[in-house]
Amino acid sequence: MGQPLEWGRRYLMVRPDHFRIDYVINPYMSTQDQPDPALALKQWESLRQAIVDAGGSVEVLDQRPDSPDMVYAMNLGLAAADGRAMLSHMRFEPRRKESLSAAEWFTGHGFALDRTGGDGIGPHFESGDAFVFGDSLVVGYGPRTEADALKHLATEWNVRVRGLRIAHEGMYHLDLPFCPVDSTHAMIYPPAFDAASQAELAGIVPDPIVLTDEEAFAFTANSLVVGETIIMPACSDRLHDVFTGLGLRVVVLDLTEFHKGGGSARCLTNPLDFPLAPVTTQGGELILPL
Repeated sequence: MGQPLEWGRRYLMVRPDHFRIDYVINPYMSTQDQPDPALALKQWESLRQAIVDAGGSVEVLDQRPDSPDMVYAMNLGLAAADGRAMLSHMRFEPRRKESLSAAEWFTGHGFALDRTGGDGIGPHFESGDAFVFGDSLVVGYGPRTEADALKHLATEWNVRVRGLRIAHEGMYHLDLPFCPVDSTHAMIYPPAFDAASQAELAGIVPDPIVLTDEEAFAFTANSLVVGETIIMPACSDRLHDVFTGLGLRVVVLDLTEFHKGGGSARCLTNPLDFPLAPVTTQGGELILPL
């Protein structure tokens, strides 16, 4: 059995004061299917409270009126426990204003800020594609994050980066088909990745919890672990038995208003305490699927 995750106790969230569907940038979005503002706020608050009840802490950033997707805070930037943050460089222009507020928040809270693209020029990186797992920073690339951004992360932060190429349009960020559960277990949905990346997963995740199609497209992997609690938007009976067998308390929340924008529990929360261990090789280490 794996050890509890070293991270996931401190989060940044964005209250959905201006959450709406103004454009379509993923297969789940439709401008004809707008979220209910009151219900979205109620669901968001239930997630915030569940994190606090599990022993975590939540800091809240005001949402920009011109950034309806900003509620998906996971993509504001990659934050490390040692006080570094890599600001996201969004692929789609409608989301780039979010970075203005994110940069101000990170620097105002003591984070040293890095960027993959100076003045918006450079490889795209979206932090919903990055998780610390095992001895590495695991980063998905393809639909949103570009492969060159992984080189930047490895070099600038002197860490080991393991890339996984996402090849499924419905799994456009790594936080949809991959979810760390403890030091050896992670939920994975192999069809989200190309063949070479599926092979790499065996070397990254010692104890995979493989999701069915139905589980994956219920946003099941878009969950988060806070201490001994796993907070989920959906959980099959099979998975409930798996997680309770690992000693976790399972909390399932209705977050369906946020599924309309293509995200769920993990997308709404940005962990601020990733432990990033430097590697001995100067300039970091990048491992891509062959």
